[in-house]
Amino acid sequence: MERRRFLKASVAASSLLGLAAASRASAAQPEPHPASAEKRLPRGKIIDTHQHLWSVGEAMPPWLEGASEILRREYQTRQYLAASEGLDISAIYMEVDVAPQNHVAEAEQILALIASGAAPTRAAVIGGRPADAEFSAYVKKFAGNKAIKGVRQVLHGASTPRGYCLEPDFVRGVRLLGEHDLMFDLCMRPAELGDAEQLIAQLPETHFVLDHCGNADMTAFRAGAERPTHDPVQWKRDIEQIAKHPNVTCKISGIIARAPAGWQPADLADVINHCLDSFGPQRVVFGSDWPVCRLGASLLDWVSALHQVIADRPAAEQQSLWAENARRIYKLD
Repeated sequence: MERRRFLKASVAASSLLGLAAASRASAAQPEPHPASAEKRLPRGKIIDTHQHLWSVGEAMPPWLEGASEILRREYQTRQYLAASEGLDISAIYMEVDVAPQNHVAEAEQILALIASGAAPTRAAVIGGRPADAEFSAYVKKFAGNKAIKGVRQVLHGASTPRGYCLEPDFVRGVRLLGEHDLMFDLCMRPAELGDAEQLIAQLPETHFVLDHCGNADMTAFRAGAERPTHDPVQWKRDIEQIAKHPNVTCKISGIIARAPAGWQPADLADVINHCLDSFGPQRVVFGSDWPVCRLGASLLDWVSALHQVIADRPAAEQQSLWAENARRIYKLD
């Protein structure tokens, strides 16, 4: 990428997401490289369906204030390029749970970055509140832009009660997304996947993406695990039930952030393979969850681990996961 073009376009899409100047402190932070993760990287195109970008300061996502120090810094295009060096990768931006009053600014800034052509980011899933009275106007504002692929509201926050996604106003808002050919990303507590299945069943015309393998907690799958955060057996049943609905795609992402210390690729295999087998080779996509993945591993180590877990699957299925499914499902040019 030509440096002057990159800097000019980045400055044009500034401030809220930190898309202007990259943080020197952030760039200097090394990516974690667990000794257990030998580098074995896939060849060929990768479409990362879960890329985050954010800034710190007055307009930063509220949750960052109490987050791990690893995350409390700016993460921008320049850092993403460094973290993914060696991969033939493009990305779909995933909203970062900014304050609702900043949703429009977040969407407009990421659209400016995409339009610049100066970054690997090609499309976006923006933040939104389906139950809000203003949601219809918000959706209509962005629905005509081909770079906008869907909306997400994080549902696993402490302030979100169980069953919230089944309230009539919320259901109405998600139905509206389907009417505008937009997806809804489901990011919720693993013990509440039954609620997700009920929502999906009500809205067969809306396409859903289940983030982070249903937010499975890897520590819950360790033999002899004490006080698991959720029932791994019930998680498997819920994944199977959700997979029965043809309007759902499963995103193989997120689990590395909660992997136990000293993890090996084999530790991730049970969750990954259950999702792949339940949804089948045509309804799964890859997501890095960068930079949140850094809580457990670098982007390259996560890619390497997934590559090893799926190594015995047919080459066509592997490439479907890495890129082809995302190209088709997100309607990328």
